[in-house]
Amino acid sequence: MKKIAIALMCMIFATGAAMAQEKFTFGPKVGVDYTHFWDADGDYSGMLNYQAGLFMEYRFNDRFALAPEVVFAAQGGKQKWIDSDNIEVSTTSHLNYINVPVMLKLYVVPSKLSFDFGPQVGFNVYKKSTDKWKYEGKSFKETDELKGLKTVDFAIGLGLTYNIADEVFIQGRYTLGMTKLLDGINTKNGNGQIAIGYRF
Repeated sequence: MKKIAIALMCMIFATGAAMAQEKFTFGPKVGVDYTHFWDADGDYSGMLNYQAGLFMEYRFNDRFALAPEVVFAAQGGKQKWIDSDNIEVSTTSHLNYINVPVMLKLYVVPSKLSFDFGPQVGFNVYKKSTDKWKYEGKSFKETDELKGLKTVDFAIGLGLTYNIADEVFIQGRYTLGMTKLLDGINTKNGNGQIAIGYRF
């Protein structure tokens, strides 16, 4: 899956090099994420994470553009639950993805503010869950490699982009996961993002 993500990145930016003109821009973006799980049983909460990657934007006209991205995103969430011995367990899950969103951009204020919507496919590249609990005054910790975690994650993204200048933009987006992370449970990814990018 890593090879697929790298190939997609190369295709996006190779296309950009061949199309270098005023309608086409590309560059890096970085951001802070609030990631969590949704549609799940139990007491779930989110965690601060980060993202970094590359974007491309092709402007069809003053109103519409298409913007694919290749982004590394640290994701995951936290959960508290009661085990079979009636002991409260705190679980922290770290899930890293190479995400490839393809956003259709509608500029509601030409060249300044766009409404962004589109699908995303994510390829999991790291997965680990850590359980912590106390028993008879002692603290315990156990890690799980989450072998049953789905490798591919499909999601829908919705957000806004504001162009501070011709080269710099700030972006807010929420990505709602559609894929059950494990068979037999409804847990899915959720990701609120604030990012800044630079256009070349």
